[in-house]
Amino acid sequence: MGELSQSQGKRRYGIIGTGAIGGFYGAKLQQAGLEVHFLLHRDYDAVRDRGLIVESVDGDFTLNPVYAYNDVHQMPPCDAVVVALKTTRNDLLPQLLPPVMKDSGVAILLQNGLGSEELAAEAVGSDRVMGGLCFICSNKVGEGHIRHLDYGYINFAEYAANYQPQGITDRMRHIGEDFKQAGIPVQFSEDLLLARWKKLVWNIPFNGLSVVLDAKTDALMGNPHTRTLAEQLMQEVVAGAAAFGREIPPSFLDSMLDHTVKMKPYLTSMKLDCDRAQPLEVEAIFGNPLRAAASQGVQLPKIDMLYQQLKFIDATLG
Repeated sequence: MGELSQSQGKRRYGIIGTGAIGGFYGAKLQQAGLEVHFLLHRDYDAVRDRGLIVESVDGDFTLNPVYAYNDVHQMPPCDAVVVALKTTRNDLLPQLLPPVMKDSGVAILLQNGLGSEELAAEAVGSDRVMGGLCFICSNKVGEGHIRHLDYGYINFAEYAANYQPQGITDRMRHIGEDFKQAGIPVQFSEDLLLARWKKLVWNIPFNGLSVVLDAKTDALMGNPHTRTLAEQLMQEVVAGAAAFGREIPPSFLDSMLDHTVKMKPYLTSMKLDCDRAQPLEVEAIFGNPLRAAASQGVQLPKIDMLYQQLKFIDATLG
C-alpha cells in the first residue's frame, strides 16, 4: 500500500466537488491550518470573490480567501484528493484525478453507493484509492453556501482490487489525524466492501423513499407503515451484504433507525436533487447493489421495486 508523502508534516488536500460534502470538509480542513485547493464549477466566481460560507451546528464561519479553481490543470499536485462529486458525474474521474494527484497521492471517494472506487482505480491504480463514508446532514443552500445540520463523522477504508479487505493502514491513520485536527470525528474500517453495504442500510431506504413519497426523514419514521417499509428495505441490504460474506448485525440496523429518529427533519441528498431536477444517483445507490447481489444469486425485490420507481422519476427530470 502506497504511503502518503509528507507523513510527518502537513499534507496538501484537493477537493473535487465543492458542494455540501466536499465544501464542508474542505473548509474544516483549511480552517484547521491545512492547505486545501478547491475545484468548482458553477460556484467558482462566488467563492473566489467572497469565500465559502459555512453555517454549522459546530459554529458558523466564512472561509476567505479560498484556493479556488475552475480547471483541474491549474491546481497543484496534492497528497490527498477528496472526491465529493455526485456519482452521476464519475465519468469525469479519468480526466480530473491524474492531473491533481502526486505520484504518492491518494484519492478519497466521499461518495454514496457501490462501485465508485473501481472507476477511480482504473484512472489512478488500485493502490491509490480509499473510500470515505460520511454520516452527515449537510446541504448546499446557495452559491458557495453550505448548511451543516447534524452529525459529520467519516469512516475511512482502503480499497483494493475486488474489494479485498486491507486492514487499517498508516495512510488511513495519517489522513484520519488531519480530519480529527479539523474537529471531524473519524472511524476506520478494515473492510471497505462491508462499510459500503453498511452505508447502504441507511441510504437505500431513506434516499429512495424520500423521493418516491415526497417526505423528510421525520415523516418517514413517524408513520408506522413507512417505518416498517424502511426496516424491510434495510433487511434486504443485509441480505445483499451476506451474499458477499459480509455480516451486518441487527444492532447496526437499530442504531441507524435510532439516529434517524433523533436527527433534525432532513431532506436527503437524492430528494434535494429531485427537487432541483438534477440527475439522481440511482445506479450507484440502487442499481449497482442490485446487480452485485444478483451476481451471487440473491434477489432483493423491495429494493428492485424502489429502483424501478426511481428510474421512472429520474427519466422525468431531464
